[in-house]
Amino acid sequence: MPNQLLRLQKMHNGQKVKPTFSAKEMSRRQNAMRGIMEELKLDAAILTSYQNVCYFSDFMYCYFGRKYAFVITDHSATSVTAGIDAGQPYRRTFGDNLTYTDWQRDNYFHALQQLLPGVRRIGIEFDHISIDLRHQFESAFPGVEFVDVGAATMWLRTIKSDEEITLIKEGAATADIGGAAVVAAIKEGVPEYEVALAGTQDMVRHIAARFPHAELMDSWVWFQSGINTDGAHNPVTSRQVEKGDILSLNCFPMIAGYYTALERTLFLDHASDDHLRIWELNCKVHRRGLELLIPGARCGDVATELNEIYREAGLLGYRSFGYGHSFGVLSHYYGREAGVELREDINTVLQPGMVVSMEPMLTLPEGLPGAGGYREHDILVIGETSSENITGFPFGPEHNIIRN
Repeated sequence: MPNQLLRLQKMHNGQKVKPTFSAKEMSRRQNAMRGIMEELKLDAAILTSYQNVCYFSDFMYCYFGRKYAFVITDHSATSVTAGIDAGQPYRRTFGDNLTYTDWQRDNYFHALQQLLPGVRRIGIEFDHISIDLRHQFESAFPGVEFVDVGAATMWLRTIKSDEEITLIKEGAATADIGGAAVVAAIKEGVPEYEVALAGTQDMVRHIAARFPHAELMDSWVWFQSGINTDGAHNPVTSRQVEKGDILSLNCFPMIAGYYTALERTLFLDHASDDHLRIWELNCKVHRRGLELLIPGARCGDVATELNEIYREAGLLGYRSFGYGHSFGVLSHYYGREAGVELREDINTVLQPGMVVSMEPMLTLPEGLPGAGGYREHDILVIGETSSENITGFPFGPEHNIIRN
């Protein structure tokens, strides 16, 4: 019988599963983290965010009120996980795994203490650690200096490897499949959730076929109609689609924590002249934005130039957010490589290996001609001399007035 009062366990249950990336790729990431540690003179790094734990270990945790970490030293890499997950973290982690139990309140910190005896400088993610958790770290490691590694790891993740780009391309192709399923499901009187379910099911089935060893989690579709199109992240409702409705297709496949997206403006049966005018203007911005996303372009300059197209049309005031962002390990509830966003206040220069979206959006409120939310969204891989658009789904009035 196992001792039920153990504070820590080696829950090495079963064999390691087929990983998402090669051992060479995962070692490259962990060694790059060690390079950051050496530069900052750190004894260790305790990574706690979804995005960094996944990026450096290939394990995506489920928080559910418990603490998780991936601990990297100059010679080891260990995921620290809650006992409720049993052996799944071990099977997924590129490295070792240490499980803490619920039998004593501070077992999470006890696990970290066992892994890091005698440390003096530890890297943590300031942008992920709450004030309360910071105090707990300080109590668990008295006299230790904590140094921010959140920004450094974010910049590291912005440049994708060849293996990452291959996976992201698979995600973009999956989004296109979801988009086709959504279009096929759109009919007068069909509720938003039924249309969304059709897209989600096709994407999940495709991921399962392409990646039979992967965990199937977090792929989803937001399909919005009418007034519900006004926000990019509005959830699915039971509203039934009507002829003449402005529609918003948003497919988000997730493969091993890697998010991709397809977003398109659609209309059912017909679009009014006012809607066509706004839609075509937004597509004009989208096309120009795709041309601007090349190596050497500065994020803020892209946003500034695209603003002028809206300004000349008298629509700049209806632009609702930045023009695009970096892709990688992120989702609607975790992660963001905020240094690569297409906003006026971002001075980052696009480099080979970056993956960014172009996604202009206009929202005109109810009561105005052409009311509704308009979004187009493509994903581009920045190369040495040009960029590759990896989104295949067509956009614009000539393709997306649906007459099912």
